[in-house]
Amino acid sequence: MAFHFRFGPADLLRCRFSISPRWETQEAVRTLMRPHRHAYHLPWLRQIRVAAEGLDLRPLWLLMPRAGHNPDFLSPPPVGPSVTFEEELARVRAASSADPHAVREDLRRALVCSPGAAESEAGRRMLADPARAVRELSDLLEQAWTALIAPHWPRLRALLEADILFHSRRLAAGGLEALFDGLHPDLAWSGDTLTIRKPGHHDRSLDGQGLLLMPSAFVWPEVVGGYDPPWQPTLVYPARGIGALWTAPAGPAPQVLARLLGRGRAEVLCALAEPASTTALARRLGLAPATVSAHLKALHGAGLLLSSRHGHHILYERTPLGIALATGAPPPP
Repeated sequence: MAFHFRFGPADLLRCRFSISPRWETQEAVRTLMRPHRHAYHLPWLRQIRVAAEGLDLRPLWLLMPRAGHNPDFLSPPPVGPSVTFEEELARVRAASSADPHAVREDLRRALVCSPGAAESEAGRRMLADPARAVRELSDLLEQAWTALIAPHWPRLRALLEADILFHSRRLAAGGLEALFDGLHPDLAWSGDTLTIRKPGHHDRSLDGQGLLLMPSAFVWPEVVGGYDPPWQPTLVYPARGIGALWTAPAGPAPQVLARLLGRGRAEVLCALAEPASTTALARRLGLAPATVSAHLKALHGAGLLLSSRHGHHILYERTPLGIALATGAPPPP
């Protein structure tokens, strides 16, 4: 059993990356009920413990079977490279008015994947009134976003943007084969087909839509693919660097480097172990965005940083010389 995405010539030109705050919210909710996902997120779990205790997440958990269908209307793929949670939630809320019969079938398919879920009081209530179910589930997703993800979104977004930058360069350097080879060990590319080795069956020709690729901080250790028409074919994979996601900031910049560059610029350079935006660095370092922006401009002008645009954000990363200065490693010959 496996999932297969079958590419045509047009699909090879229409693969794109995106970030979904709604997806991260959903997977954070799922992580709370999956202990095997906790390893990388223990600091986050400690921080959100009190807030999570104030949420009744059981209706969402009822639609998250261990194996099988998850409601597509609850997680529509993002339509652009950088969307807000509010924009995504509006699409979820609109599902019941667009096609209430499809929503009911989507709910039913998910509920039957968990023994007894469809016959439970909550399950029967959802199936009896799908429109009300959409409203209540949307409200619960919004509460989960506010309590679990929104306070940490700058850090999470910086991680996801850095992942996209890394894999975009792999795609540019080696094509789809090189890209998929480095995304996840359960992925295999052969001929014109991408296969996900996992339980279940899904076989879809992309038919010119291409494939949407979404990094996620919370999906580890799994890779997720699917969506039935008319949804965009999508692949969600674990983002690089989640092992250090919740670690404390690095210590102060070395004195020698601070004397050379100035304390503020040295701290910014040392904080760029992964590509990051001005806002993310400002939050990480506890500095004003304008101050960080001035330091970034100076470091960029000195040849210590590169910049690249992703959606509405500009990400900065160290050049080989910047890496050598920040880490003490000799620059490449």
